[in-house]
Amino acid sequence: MSEYTREKAQSRNHAFSKKTTTRIWKETPCDDNPYITESVLCHGYDLYELMNKCSFSDMFYLLFRGELPKPNDSKLLETLMIALINPGPRHPATRAAMNAGVGKTMPVHILPIAMSVMGGDYLGGGEIEPAMHFLRKQQKNDPITVANTLLNDYNNGDSIAPGFGKRFGGIDVMSQHIIEQLLLLEGSKPILEWAEQFAKALQSNGIGWLTTGVAAAVFCDLGFQPKSGGVLFQLLSAPGLAAHGLELGYERITAMPYISDEDYVIEK
Repeated sequence: MSEYTREKAQSRNHAFSKKTTTRIWKETPCDDNPYITESVLCHGYDLYELMNKCSFSDMFYLLFRGELPKPNDSKLLETLMIALINPGPRHPATRAAMNAGVGKTMPVHILPIAMSVMGGDYLGGGEIEPAMHFLRKQQKNDPITVANTLLNDYNNGDSIAPGFGKRFGGIDVMSQHIIEQLLLLEGSKPILEWAEQFAKALQSNGIGWLTTGVAAAVFCDLGFQPKSGGVLFQLLSAPGLAAHGLELGYERITAMPYISDEDYVIEK
């Protein structure tokens, strides 16, 4: 039997809160039933008034930033939300949703399954926080110099920096087109503009923007914190993941390809 040393238990004297608190949401209970909500304030704004006067992107911004966006910021966020609403069937998270759907997983479980994949480091939410840190730190430096420095140590992999790299061996054309649309919008976008110069300096090497880099740059310019970035990215992609999973949920299991025996490789 292995021996171990048991340390003496000590009280940390932590005083837990008497009740749950939040700065985001204030609920006013009904007079006759304190468990039923009669009205709500979101960061001080009445929900009923927000329903009549705000767009979904405005409400999204308010929920996570604590204030309503300026018109230019609202348009920037809304454009990004449309651009990233569906990762497409080539994305691993979408494939997970489609496989779950065609496998007759309960519909309410399709999105959580896909979201677990969308939280990964490859083209997923796990890459957003590092990408935001990279952009915020390097923004002070010349983008061409940063690109050349990274290229000197580049080993021809998929990623040269968080949010930038190759997609299926080449430049992700869709991400570049999305950036071109975002840069046409009015308003200040210092990190987005810096990152575009950085990406252009990489193009001759077959490297460019990835969707994670696009999202990270916009989130930075909108004032979101890096720690929140991955979750926001997951939320923006959720409608497309759900749509593909539900679409396959109505099909037979034969609607998805099945890997043939000769495509399995067993190493000796």
